[in-house]
Amino acid sequence: MKTAALITHSHPPAATEAVPVAVAAARAAGWRLVADQGELDKHGSAAAGIELEQPGESPDLCLVLGGDGTILHSLRRFAGTNVSVFGVNFGTVGFLAAVERDDAEAGIARAFAGEVETIELPALRVEANGKGGLGFNDVTLSRRPRDRVAELSYRIASEEVGHVRCDGLVTATPVGSTGYNLANQGPILAWGVKGYAVSYIAPHSLTARALVVAPADVLTVANAPDREPVEIALDGVEFGELAPGADLEIHFVDSAGSLAQLPGTSFYGRIRDKFGHLAV
Repeated sequence: MKTAALITHSHPPAATEAVPVAVAAARAAGWRLVADQGELDKHGSAAAGIELEQPGESPDLCLVLGGDGTILHSLRRFAGTNVSVFGVNFGTVGFLAAVERDDAEAGIARAFAGEVETIELPALRVEANGKGGLGFNDVTLSRRPRDRVAELSYRIASEEVGHVRCDGLVTATPVGSTGYNLANQGPILAWGVKGYAVSYIAPHSLTARALVVAPADVLTVANAPDREPVEIALDGVEFGELAPGADLEIHFVDSAGSLAQLPGTSFYGRIRDKFGHLAV
């Protein structure tokens, strides 16, 4: 019997309504639906029929009822495994979701029937302060509230490329290029492009430009010695701080996670549906 792990939105009222739909679809398809204790407690009686996930259990699919943040969390959790993440959008944008909430019942049934295609997604691995982490959307460095403007520089293949006073810096995968990087007017990278984008946040410069970096090139970001620490976040989740005078490395990791989509899904159609036409 196949197993699906259920992960839901951090705000229960929205996704709770769809939990019994997921339970019914799993039962009809002959799948086990499992979740951790936090998920079971979150949804109460609506979670009846969901089994408690056992330590070390490896599901065949991760079913997400949530927004992009929840899908990114699930991708990080199952990074480096063969577990694909199938999302039903209960968030705002839902750029990574396979279906919208109104199509939850039919979409989940198709996922359990195996009517999905998988997309291998890259990630960015950051190494700082003696620890490492993955970001499927982006790795960002930003000045703390009320601190002075940051002064960041970055090197690629040991060559300094930029040195700018700014509010921060974003490095984004193709998937993340439509997030924080897009808000910085950085380039949109189509899914499947090998490489990542680097863009400054509010640069105090007339010449600072976004850059697309080759996948094999390691990015080193340095914080000026006479400035305050800057915050590091992976997919918007706090990771740590970059101290004054310190630097960190960011590496492109190919095929770090797997996203399940319904057949016929197009990146360019997704761009149009979520953000509108690129030019009118």
